[in-house]
Amino acid sequence: MTYDFPRLARKITFVLFLTQSLASAGFIAMAVLNPILGAQLGGSAIWTGVPTAVYQLAGAFAASLWGIFMERSGRRNGIALGMVIGVLGATLVVLAVDAHTLPLFLVGMMCMGIANAAAQLGRFAAAEVNLAERRGAAISNVVIGGTVGAVFGPLLVQPMGDFVAARGMDQLAGAYFAAAILFSFATLAVFIGLRPDPRDIGRALVQTFPDVTQIRRRVDGSARPMAEILRQPAVRIAIISMVAGQVVMVAIMVITSLHMKEHQHTLGNISAVISAHTIGMFAFSIISGRLADRFGRGPVILFGASTLLIACLTAPLSPHVFPLAVSLFLLGLGWNFCFVGGSTLLADQLSPAERASTQGTSDMLVGLASAAASLGSGFIFAASNYTVISMVAAGLSVIPIVLIAAWMRANKKPVPAV
Repeated sequence: MTYDFPRLARKITFVLFLTQSLASAGFIAMAVLNPILGAQLGGSAIWTGVPTAVYQLAGAFAASLWGIFMERSGRRNGIALGMVIGVLGATLVVLAVDAHTLPLFLVGMMCMGIANAAAQLGRFAAAEVNLAERRGAAISNVVIGGTVGAVFGPLLVQPMGDFVAARGMDQLAGAYFAAAILFSFATLAVFIGLRPDPRDIGRALVQTFPDVTQIRRRVDGSARPMAEILRQPAVRIAIISMVAGQVVMVAIMVITSLHMKEHQHTLGNISAVISAHTIGMFAFSIISGRLADRFGRGPVILFGASTLLIACLTAPLSPHVFPLAVSLFLLGLGWNFCFVGGSTLLADQLSPAERASTQGTSDMLVGLASAAASLGSGFIFAASNYTVISMVAAGLSVIPIVLIAAWMRANKKPVPAV
């Protein structure tokens, strides 16, 4: 079959952007309340990080399975099914809040973690339908959909809380009710818009432009063993960058809502800070991806890790809204450059036969690490304070800075886009 690659790339990237916008609005609206609801239903601050940990663990273990499923059934079916599971999860949380039941809440969080894992793999679907010189921008254009979620997600918390409260429900259920609706629209967008499937377009693209990537492909087109892929320095650096960025970001973000609540901030103030954070996470994707295409993946990752360090050092300096908003914005920005740069670098190294499984494995490692960070931050916060968490995260952010700087020096120059 002959494809109009430029037109299809634009169409698929837009559909994935739209899906990311809808899904992220739901996930981010819930992120504002997950720590608060965990502590409320669990009866102790020690439960603060548990909901996010369950969410991250479920997503981590689901990521590799999604990779296998999407390789066999296509990206369209995988992402659409993920969004359906998200609808189920949000509905379960609404019921759990109404019944004041922690186990049902955690089951709902598990479903939404599975859904998020499928949604996150959409960035790689955009990468595989674009040539290497456009790959960073394509990933950025999908990730930037999170900007919509960053703006509208937190803004849904108060009005949707008031909406359900007026109908006799707990105010905290409102964000999850909104998420169920948003995930439903995302399901329709994927099911209708991802035709032809990005998997098939990506395979045809490599056949049409055989030099489209710099990877070492097998002659017969089969996938290399995972151990062989992971032995590549560039693959390891890409995964370390995403894992470290996620761990540092989650460790601070997940506890900030409770930290602010203890300082008597309103839901509106908490939402404003989380909104600033998520704007940092997504709004600058349009820059980070294009910088990765122009100057190489390494400098983008190094900038991101350095920004994470600055955010960690400034976050505990003041409990007031504006300083926290600035620090959390920088935290999101650093995560974005690590995430986009690492994702692009990883996509550069894989053949079509290796993409889904390796990218799923990568996201599994990211999810496992961030789940540990979420759970650990709750325990650390219960035993100490916000400053201790920030300093631990600062120490962790130094690790990718050192590793990436050494890798770039060993390679003389960052790996460029081909």
